Amino acid sequence: MGDSYPIVRGAVVQAAPVFLDREATVEKAIALIHEAGSNGAEIVAFPEGFIPAHPIWFHFHSGTDRHATGLSVELFKNSVEIPGPHIDALARAAAEAGTYVVMGLCEKVSGTFGSMYNTQVFISPTDGYVGKHQKLMPTVGERLVHRPGGPDTFGVFPSSFGPVSGLMCGENSNPLAIFALTAEATRIHVMAWPNHFPKPALPMPEISLTAARAFAQMSKAWVLSASAVVDDRIREMVPLTDTDVQYLTRDDIGGGSCIVAPDTRVVAGPTIGNEELILYADMDLEVGVKMKLRHDLSGHYNRPDMFRLLVNKRSAPLIQSIDDGTSGLDSPPMLETLEPPMLEPRAFDDAD
Repeated sequence: MGDSYPIVRGAVVQAAPVFLDREATVEKAIALIHEAGSNGAEIVAFPEGFIPAHPIWFHFHSGTDRHATGLSVELFKNSVEIPGPHIDALARAAAEAGTYVVMGLCEKVSGTFGSMYNTQVFISPTDGYVGKHQKLMPTVGERLVHRPGGPDTFGVFPSSFGPVSGLMCGENSNPLAIFALTAEATRIHVMAWPNHFPKPALPMPEISLTAARAFAQMSKAWVLSASAVVDDRIREMVPLTDTDVQYLTRDDIGGGSCIVAPDTRVVAGPTIGNEELILYADMDLEVGVKMKLRHDLSGHYNRPDMFRLLVNKRSAPLIQSIDDGTSGLDSPPMLETLEPPMLEPRAFDDAD
């Protein structure tokens, strides 16, 4: 008989948060998880920064004006601590619905003021919270409120149907990140996007679909691409000019959620406009086997004697105390010599 690979029902949520209201957005997310689970979903993908919102006000206001500052304060007040009660609530919903959940949220560091990350949380229906990915580099206005993600949060996460990965927005076009996740054998990849890009920009559906097909082509993984949408609450709470309001009501700038197979076939979407919905697809993982037999870019279709990738997953502490009587940290060497060439990409962790 040999090995068998399952058909996994995937779901992509396209929705708006209850803008800058953490508790209400968690409740909305729970309802969407239950809806997807009732329709047979085994993994559910949510947009970038879904809880409590993505800082889109920087598309319209400078980082120092009173409007942007006030909204950023509300973002911090409504951000999520990990671990915490809101993660616990999402984990209960995942268990009740019988599905994995990849949730985009704004994460704040417990006990601090102002330290936030743009984060994807991975939740198992049986094991609860299993890990997170913090966006490696905040993009444009995000840099005013988000820190670069910890390298220890990069990589795939386990599931009952194999490794699952996630990246947010622009980092889905990072060729080194894509290769690293391909080398970690991702089978299902979740792309998370905001509800629009700043003017001028290509429409979200075009960008999302291009990135999803490119990731599928390189990795041979299934891609679940989830975009947020703009609703009336967002238009009312973000101070906007009449021109900005008109821009945020255009169908061609919003949507873009889609599901793409390892052979780059588009099996659901891309959606156009600001409609809230859930996309579904039955993902045959064996398609990934067929495609990797042609081009396994981190395996037999690569030349490790020519191309190698070094991934450093060791986090650097912000503060390190010296209490052993020494005067300070040892000075780093001026030149570090790498060990002989390795045959496979290597990820460094704290065990090394």
